[in-house]
Amino acid sequence: MEKVKKISVVIPVYNEEENVPILYERLKEVLDSIPYDYEIIFVNDGSTDRTGEILEELAKKDRKVKVIEFARNFGQTPAMVAGMDYATGDVIVTMDGDLQNDPKDIPRLLEKIEEGYDVVSGWRKNRKDAAISRKLPSKIANWLIGKLTGVRIHDYGCTLKAYRSDVIKRVRLYGELHRFIPALASTVTSVDRIIEIPVEHHPRIYGKSKYGISRTFKVISDLFFIWFMKKFLQKPIHFFGLLGIVLFLLGAFPFTYLVILKLTGHSIGNRPLLIISVMLILAGIQMFTTGLISEMLMRIYFESQNKKPYVVRRALNVETG
Repeated sequence: MEKVKKISVVIPVYNEEENVPILYERLKEVLDSIPYDYEIIFVNDGSTDRTGEILEELAKKDRKVKVIEFARNFGQTPAMVAGMDYATGDVIVTMDGDLQNDPKDIPRLLEKIEEGYDVVSGWRKNRKDAAISRKLPSKIANWLIGKLTGVRIHDYGCTLKAYRSDVIKRVRLYGELHRFIPALASTVTSVDRIIEIPVEHHPRIYGKSKYGISRTFKVISDLFFIWFMKKFLQKPIHFFGLLGIVLFLLGAFPFTYLVILKLTGHSIGNRPLLIISVMLILAGIQMFTTGLISEMLMRIYFESQNKKPYVVRRALNVETG
C-alpha cells in the first residue's frame, strides 16, 4: 500500500456565495496542519449568484485552489465527477459547500485511509436536518440500499467521504448516483476495505438547501438501477433470460394443456386461459430477447468512447496538456 503524499478536496458548489469564503478559511486551517500536500477543487455548478466571482478571487490569491466552472447547472454527480477527473491527489476527499460538513473531520478520514481502507464514509450520527423531510426518508433509503447492495453503512447521503484515487477513478458515475458511491465502489474493491466513521454535522446557516422530500423517489428508482448494475451489469442475460424462461414456462404448460384438449375434440376458443398463456409465452420471448440486446449494449458500453457528463466553461489553476 503506497503512502499518501497528496490529497485533493473536491467541493461541488451551487449558489453558496456566503459559505464559500468561510469554508475556504476553515479548510486552509485544517489542511495546513496535516503532513500532506493538498489541493482544493471547487466545482462551480452553474451558480447564478456571486459564487463564481468569489471562487475566482480565491484562485488568484491561492495556487492550491482550483476552480472548475460549468457552462450551466449539471447537478451534483457531474460536479463530483469533474472534480475527481481534475484531481491529482493520492486520496480524494469530497464534501459539501454549505458548511454542514466539518473540515476538522478530514484528518480522521485520512487516518483510516492510511490504515489500508479504500473508502471511508462519513456518518452524520447527530444530523442537524429536518426530521420529516430529510432524516426519515434518509434512514429508509440507507436501509434499502444496504439491504439490496450488501454494503451496509448508516449514511449513504453524507458527502464527506475519502477515497483512494486509484479506486474511485475506476467508478463511473452518471445521473444522480453520487449518493451510491460506496455501493458502486464495492464493484472495484472489497467490501472489507469500505468503512464508516461518525463525523460532525452542523445546521445550515446561509443559503437554501437544494434537497427536499421529492428526492426520496429518485433515490428509490436509482437504487434498483444500482442493484441491477451491481449484480447483472456484465451478465444481463442472467436476469432477463431467467425472467423470460419463467414466463415462457408459465405460459407453455397451460398452452400445452389446451392443445391436448383441442386435439381431443374440446372447444378452447372461449377460454381466458388461452389468452393468458399466449401472453405469457410472448412476454417470455420478449424478456429473453431483451436480455440478448442488453448483452450487446453492455459490450458497447465497455468499448465505447469515454464521454464526460459535463461541459467546462473554464478552469482556473489547472494544468492542461
